[in-house]
Amino acid sequence: MLAPTLAELIEIAPAVAGALATGAPVVALESTIISHGMPWPRNLETALAVEAEIAAAGAVPATIAVIDGRIRVGLDEAALTRLARAPAGETLKLSRADLAHALAAGRAGSTTVAATMMAARLAGIEVFATGGIGGVHRGAETSFDISADLAELGRTAVITVCAGAKAILDIDKTLEVLESAGVAVIGYRTDQFPAFWSRASGLACPLRLDSAAAIAALWRVRQALGQDGGVLIANPVPEEAEIAAAEMAGHIAQAVAEAQAAQVRGKAVTPWLLARIVELTGGRSLETNIALIRNNARLAAAIAVELAR
Repeated sequence: MLAPTLAELIEIAPAVAGALATGAPVVALESTIISHGMPWPRNLETALAVEAEIAAAGAVPATIAVIDGRIRVGLDEAALTRLARAPAGETLKLSRADLAHALAAGRAGSTTVAATMMAARLAGIEVFATGGIGGVHRGAETSFDISADLAELGRTAVITVCAGAKAILDIDKTLEVLESAGVAVIGYRTDQFPAFWSRASGLACPLRLDSAAAIAALWRVRQALGQDGGVLIANPVPEEAEIAAAEMAGHIAQAVAEAQAAQVRGKAVTPWLLARIVELTGGRSLETNIALIRNNARLAAAIAVELAR
């Protein structure tokens, strides 16, 4: 029996396919934020707003998910709504380890940073916008809980724009793992690595660039050198939407302690903590999350436009 061809596994929306065929700018978007990151209806509203930001900046948005056993690159509003309204447990949370399972089993799944990078690379998309990357979880020295996002950043050639690592993580260790993986970590107009809800983590960014053109130029040099792996652009949340790191530290500590007491494990940890922090901040962390993903989408679109010149 012949193995399934890539064309049978991936469906690229006409607008995205047309842009890729002509060299027009395209920005990939993950779908975990829709199904596992935000409540209804803010998840759908945010997904549509992020796509609108990219379109307004002159690029084509391509939200990625697995639907009925196929990787869909570019979703219409009906597909976005299906993800946003799906009951808990119906939509799988897909990373590298389980992407093939969802395809083979004909399941629906939302793509994490790692799986979105994989799909974007297969489709020929160079730029990807997300909220915050996964990383080394607190206590990883005993739990060994390290996100597959970090390994993917080290192996897959995609520019990922984020607001740093999620502040629920051990950011210091996350940066160490990224360095070991050979990932270029670049602060956009900042010398400090951002901490998702907060503009600064207190840890230095290894590199700094101040324009989309400079990021595009670096990417072209990496391609000329034949370097594998990705580039991580750390883009701080807009100042007016920031929650101070000192305030967030208390909320995070409480949420982490509660998660440990409830014995939350594995893939459930991050969405559980994010939801609890929304409660602890009275909804402010959700508004900050929305602001930062929209901000990242604008920068990703600007980079894609530069690459398309």
